[in-house]
Amino acid sequence: MKSSPSYRLTPWVGRLIIANAVVLLLLMTLFTSREIFQALQFSPQTAFTSPWTFVSYMFVHAGLLHLLSNMLMLYVFGTAVESRMGSRHFILYYLYCGVGAAVFSLLLAGIMPVGAFVGASGAVLGVAVAFAYFWPEAELIVFPIPVPIKARTLVLGLVALDVIASRLWPNDGIAHLAHLGGALFGFIFFKVQSFSRLSPSEPARTVERVVMVQSGSSEPQQHTPVTPMRPRRAVESDPVTAEVDRVLDKISQRGISSLTPAERRFLDEVAKKKQQDH
Repeated sequence: MKSSPSYRLTPWVGRLIIANAVVLLLLMTLFTSREIFQALQFSPQTAFTSPWTFVSYMFVHAGLLHLLSNMLMLYVFGTAVESRMGSRHFILYYLYCGVGAAVFSLLLAGIMPVGAFVGASGAVLGVAVAFAYFWPEAELIVFPIPVPIKARTLVLGLVALDVIASRLWPNDGIAHLAHLGGALFGFIFFKVQSFSRLSPSEPARTVERVVMVQSGSSEPQQHTPVTPMRPRRAVESDPVTAEVDRVLDKISQRGISSLTPAERRFLDEVAKKKQQDH
């Protein structure tokens, strides 16, 4: 995966990493009582008497290694996803996936035993699903595998491992079912979005390429001369370039008014970055 502004530490990813680290530090130093830990973890048996645990469990980890593995995944996937979605939508999506992981576990508790659990894994796997949705062809190196793996293949592999582990090692101390819940709710989120965006196809036509979009400005926008849409490369390894192509193609087909606020902000940031580079 090429280095790009999308992988710089973004506001909510940074805040989440700090929050999780601070909670672990406090639980290891000042609030070492087992009762406090149990009051923050999610348990299907006490979910309705302790409703705050639908959120609090996401910020509690069983140890330093547990924290580091989750925060590394959050950094790798979350920075690009937050840049794409916008900070406000990203944090709401993150919490949605985390709560969804708890809800999924609660539903399964009616038909099978589900123990108490902590950790941000469900929310983070939901963020990984978002990354694979936006950039399915992006390649990542996963130690110790020596060859790059496409994001879509990696996320499907992580989900498959959780499914297998939940059946073979149900008592290994890892909340595999919560992981699956976060991934499932992330998948549902994008499926619902896809259904809501379905519209009759429009005939291909020549288009104007937008050079720069100034959100909220009353000045006319700059356009290049009319040119046919250029063909897309078969595999786009740079997520930023791939996203620019997607947004420009959307403008080509539906007009600039079809852009969401997040897409307008994304084009603004890319334009500013290109101006700074030159």
